[in-house]
Amino acid sequence: MTHTEEDLLRVVYFSYQTYDTDREMMAWEIDKILEKSQFNNGRFNVTGALIFNSGVFGQVLEGPIDAVEETFERIQMDERHDHITVLDTSRITERSFPRWSMGFIGSDSVCAELFGEIGSKTAFDISRLSGQQIFETLHALTLKNEISDRAA
Repeated sequence: MTHTEEDLLRVVYFSYQTYDTDREMMAWEIDKILEKSQFNNGRFNVTGALIFNSGVFGQVLEGPIDAVEETFERIQMDERHDHITVLDTSRITERSFPRWSMGFIGSDSVCAELFGEIGSKTAFDISRLSGQQIFETLHALTLKNEISDRAA
């Protein structure tokens, strides 16, 4: 079956980092993840956002069904992720992150505070998080970042 651009899929998931490292090394690792993700996602028309805090990754992927499924398969094979848990998978008719081949959220105090609020409510217990909570947080933060970028 061939999918059209209207056949879009959104996946929201959480995973834990697999190794313990200092803040500087983790920042370097996240830069590597983002660089590779932006390159691959741009090629396959996948968009989304990533957030990282307290050893936990939260991510939204969206795009053509086959491309999102292939991207998520690569993530599952990535040794930097452990205990990957899908929080939501849904067909969508419109992207929420159309300009972000892979945006990273969490580099300023407001982003860290909002993501930290999720952590304080759930202690980053994946079973207590919903895909909608992560999606709404990432979406609000990317909009905030886009507005800030335009104002600069």
